[in-house]
Amino acid sequence: MTTVDMQKRNLFRRKSETITENLMPWIGNSLQLTENCTQCKSCVENCPENIIVNGDGGFPVIDFSLGECTFCGQCAENCQENVFDDTHQIPWHKKAMIDDSCLANQNVFCRSCGESCLEEALTFQIGINATPQIDLEKCNGCGACFAPCPTNAISIKETK
Repeated sequence: MTTVDMQKRNLFRRKSETITENLMPWIGNSLQLTENCTQCKSCVENCPENIIVNGDGGFPVIDFSLGECTFCGQCAENCQENVFDDTHQIPWHKKAMIDDSCLANQNVFCRSCGESCLEEALTFQIGINATPQIDLEKCNGCGACFAPCPTNAISIKETK
């Protein structure tokens, strides 16, 4: 297996450009992470869902293909640096988005995303085929719907 030398890979990038998406909960922006994170891996080691991984530049990010975020706060609680905001606040402004590759758009019955959503933010419009609809008020962006989607039609995006 070949390993990637992240130092060389990011040689010509600014530190703040190494992370743009999939920030952990309670991190306001990528600069907050890149300026304060020491890459100690405390958040990675203490995540009970095992969804925090080393991302671009070696900084921790969420990998929704591994599961959902339960917003337990262990990442923030175990971090010794000034990386996270107050965990009593809303963790983030991410929401699930469904693109055109959804099987329902090809008249294939699939409800894997809806069955995984504990918030019941995903409902299915009744008709010839049941197309998923996301209630953005209920969706907390946890990512539970991401991994079960067989066509990768779901993304978790910042809405703010």
